[in-house]
Amino acid sequence: MIDNITTAKILEAADIVDVVSEFVTLRKAGANYKGLCPFHDDKTPSFSVSPARNYCHCFSCGKGGTPVGFIMEHEQMTYPEALRWLAKKYHIEIKERELTNEEKLQESERESMFIVNEWTAKYYHDILHNDADGRAVGMQYFRSRGFRDDIIEKFRLGFALPDRRAMPREAIAKGYKAQFLLKTGLCYSKNNDNNPGKETDPESLVDRFAGRAIFPWIGMSGKVVAFGGRKLDKETKGVQQKYVNSPDSDIYHKDHELYGIYQAKKQISKEDRVFMVEGYTDVISMHQCGIENVVANSGTALSIHQIHMLHRLTKNIVLLYDGDAAGIKAAMRGTDMLLSEGMNIKVLALPDGDDPDSFAKKHTPEEFRKYVEENQTDFIQFKTDVLMKDATDPVRRSDVISSIIKSVSVIPDPIIRAAYLQDCATRLRMDEKTLLTKMNRFISDDIKERDKRRERERSATAPQPEPTQNVSVGNDFPPEDLPDEAFAPAAPKATVKKSSVSESIERLIMQAVVRHGDKIILDDVETEDGGTMSLNVAQFVYYNLTSEELSFSNPLYNRMLEEIICNAAQEEFRSSTFFTKHPDIEISKTATDLVMERYTLSKSLELKYTKEGLRSHVERLLLEFRRDIVDARLDELLQQIKAFGNDMEKASELLTEYSEQKQLSAAIAKQLGNNIR
Repeated sequence: MIDNITTAKILEAADIVDVVSEFVTLRKAGANYKGLCPFHDDKTPSFSVSPARNYCHCFSCGKGGTPVGFIMEHEQMTYPEALRWLAKKYHIEIKERELTNEEKLQESERESMFIVNEWTAKYYHDILHNDADGRAVGMQYFRSRGFRDDIIEKFRLGFALPDRRAMPREAIAKGYKAQFLLKTGLCYSKNNDNNPGKETDPESLVDRFAGRAIFPWIGMSGKVVAFGGRKLDKETKGVQQKYVNSPDSDIYHKDHELYGIYQAKKQISKEDRVFMVEGYTDVISMHQCGIENVVANSGTALSIHQIHMLHRLTKNIVLLYDGDAAGIKAAMRGTDMLLSEGMNIKVLALPDGDDPDSFAKKHTPEEFRKYVEENQTDFIQFKTDVLMKDATDPVRRSDVISSIIKSVSVIPDPIIRAAYLQDCATRLRMDEKTLLTKMNRFISDDIKERDKRRERERSATAPQPEPTQNVSVGNDFPPEDLPDEAFAPAAPKATVKKSSVSESIERLIMQAVVRHGDKIILDDVETEDGGTMSLNVAQFVYYNLTSEELSFSNPLYNRMLEEIICNAAQEEFRSSTFFTKHPDIEISKTATDLVMERYTLSKSLELKYTKEGLRSHVERLLLEFRRDIVDARLDELLQQIKAFGNDMEKASELLTEYSEQKQLSAAIAKQLGNNIR
C-alpha cells in the first residue's frame, strides 16, 4: 500500500491545470480556465478549472474534482490507481507501506491469480490466430458471427484447444503454479475428489474451457478477472449449457462484474447512458455497430454491486430485450433494485425475431440511436402496459396494480414518485388517494424492514467510536451559553417524513459544512463533564441535528457529516480539503460541486462571513430545515385525516397532532421572521 507521506507528496505535486490539460484544451477565463467538458457532449465550454482551489468542475453535468478525483472519473480508476498515475506523471517514487505477513500472502496470491489470467488470455488469443485448429475452428466461428479483426482484438477473443491438457501443460512449462490454475478456476483436477488436501499433480489438471470460443472478462481496472467459454454451433445441438463461466474466486465474483465494462466505461460516462443486454455477442455486435456504451449481465438479475458500479458512470440505463416472453421476463428482473438506487430506467423492445446482436448487424449507429429515441419506454409505463394485458379478473388486476405501485414506492425522489403515482392513477383509472395509501404502506413496511436490518447489523458489529467530548445541545444548553434562537423545537423522530425535506436547504447546510466546517462559531460551550469547548460549524450542525434525532434525506450528506465529526476536533483540520481530497470519489465530487462557484467574483465583491454572521447563517438554515420537516408532516397529516375521516377516534388523534405541529410551525416561522406558510 502507498504510505501516507508518499500520498501527501503526490497530492501536493498534482496541479489541476496541468492534469486536466492532458485531456482538455483550456483557455484562460479571468482567474480560472475553461474548456469543453470531457464527461459529456459539451457544445459550449462549461468545464471550469480553478488553479487557486486546485479543483475542476462542470457546471452542466456536475462532474470534476481534485486532480486525483478527475483522473479517477476520467480514467475510471480506483483511488490507489489514480495516485500511481499521478506519481508516474510527476516522477514521484512510490513508497509502499510495509504489509503484514498475512497481507503480503493475500496480496501475493491475488496478484499471482491476475498474472495467470493475463497469461491465459494471451495464450487463448494466440491459439486463435496462430494455431491451425484455432484458425480453422475458433476464427471461423467468430467470422460466422460477423466479427471484424479490430473487434476481436478489442475484446481479446480466443480459442481453447480441444486437448484438455494442452493449456495446463503449457502453463506449467512456463512456470505457472498448479494452485493458481485451480484457484482462478481455469482448470480443475481429476484427483481433487480422490485426494482431498493432497498437493495437486500437474498431470491431473484439466482445461475447463477446452474446445470452446473464449470471451475474457476484463474488470473496470483493465485486469482479466475471469473467462467465458462457448461450445461451437455444431456442438450445441441438444446441449443445455452452451456457455461455461469461471467459478467465483478471490478475484472474481459474478455478481460484482459486468461484461464489457472496461471497453464501455468512457463512453458510458460521456453519453451519460448505458445499454444493458444479456450476452457476450450482444455487447460485441453493438460495439461493431458503433454503440460502445453497452454492458451485459449474462442473463442474471443485476446485483447491488453491479448497480453501484454503473451508478459511478451514469444514472440512466436502457434495458434492451427480445420482444418474446423470455425477453420481457428478463427485462423485469432486478428493476425494483435499480429504481431504489435512483437509476432512471428505460426499456427498449426490439422487433420480433431480433435480439441486440442481430439488430446491431442490420443497422448503422445512426439508425440504431434513432430507433432507441423513438421506441424506448419508461419502465413504469412498460410494466403497466405489459402486466395489465393479462389482468382479466379483479384478483389478478389487484395483484398487478400492487406490483406496479410497489415499484413506484421504491423510487427515492419524492417528486418523481408523486409524478409516477399520478400517471398510474390515470392509466389504471383508479383513485389517486387509494394508490397513495397503498404506496405509503409499502414505504412504511420498507422503512421498518430497513430499521430492523440496521439494528441487526449494528448489534453484530463493534460500536463506532464516540466523539472525544460529550456535548449537551438543544434544550440542555444553559441559557447563557446558547441562545434559544439557535435551536428551534423539532418534530418527534417518528413524525419526520425525511423524503419530503427540501433538497435545496440540505444542500445549503452541507455547503456551509464543506466550505466553513472548521471555523469556530460558538465559544465556551459547557460539556457534561463540567468543562467547556468551542464548536466549529461542522460540530454545531452535527450536535444540533443529532440532539433532536434528525438526519438528512440524502444518505451521502449523512455519511459526510458522520465522517467530518470524527476529524473536526483536530487542530490542522480543514473541511474543504478533507472532503475534496477524499478517497471516495462520490464524496470528492459532491464536495467539489459544493465548493465551486459558477461565477468568480472579484475579491472586493466576495462574500466574507464574520464569526457572528456565519453562525447566524447556519442557525437560519437549520431552522429552515426544521420547518421543512414540520411542514412535510403537516401535509402528511392532512392526507391521513382525509383518509380516516370515518374513524372518529383515529381522526381525533390526527387532529390533535396536526394542531401541535401547526403551533410548532408557527413558532419556527416567528423565529425566522417570516409569515406562516
